[in-house]
Amino acid sequence: MTGHTPNTQQPIGRRGLLAAVGAMGLSASAPPALAASRKLPLTAQTTEGPYYLDVAQMRSDITEGLDGVPLEVCFTVCNAAGKPLRNLRVDLWHCDAQGRYSGFGGQGDDRSLSFEGQTFLRGSQRTDRDGAVSFLTLYPGWYAGRTTHIHFKVLSGTRAVLTSQFFLPDALSEFLYTQVSGYKRARLRDTLNSADGIALRAGDTVLGAVREGHRRYVATLAVVVDPAADPVADRPSPPGAMPPSGGLGLFRGSRLERPQALNGSARTKALVPPRTEG
Repeated sequence: MTGHTPNTQQPIGRRGLLAAVGAMGLSASAPPALAASRKLPLTAQTTEGPYYLDVAQMRSDITEGLDGVPLEVCFTVCNAAGKPLRNLRVDLWHCDAQGRYSGFGGQGDDRSLSFEGQTFLRGSQRTDRDGAVSFLTLYPGWYAGRTTHIHFKVLSGTRAVLTSQFFLPDALSEFLYTQVSGYKRARLRDTLNSADGIALRAGDTVLGAVREGHRRYVATLAVVVDPAADPVADRPSPPGAMPPSGGLGLFRGSRLERPQALNGSARTKALVPPRTEG
């Protein structure tokens, strides 16, 4: 397939948009400070999904010039006792405003686009002395069968101690997808947080808090890991797409069950089979 550069219609980030959404009561304060005196629940493991790549790029800004609604993602990584974990590598990746991943073919609603060789919306950072790490990115879009989500992985050396996804507020997502030109689609999304099988199994530990920042939204999540963990990642193969050249050993594991879709006349039928693997 021929490479195709993502195309959104106009840069977003105007104060008016943030103010409009803030007026709807969608802002949320950051999670309370972690208490070292009690044992914290570990952040839930989820499927890695079929679109992970180790792009080997240590960078905080992963937008690569794409247009969209600016989003800052802030993690605080600690152990179950609340002790910050420094110098752990955190990988972040997600789809663009139209639900497409870099590095793979078979993208878009009709799966006709290829972004092989591209690395937009992917990157890594190391936690600081406070266990903190942040990324400058764009609010993700959606694709059939999945709610709005962002993938992340926490590694100690070469060992992944956590592979997970976190989920953004449905009300904010719906507003952006219906009001911002770069996110509008020919059909409405078919899955919310309350109907996404992966989100439901993961539970509250992967629900990000979102607030309004300066010319961007800020999503925060406290990530609690066992630094000695060595879980096996679930890596389904991309639907209708081959892994990048030389990456045949990257994917293993079984496919997930298809998440429950929303019913009702307000939702349109999917034009293509849903991509539910992650």
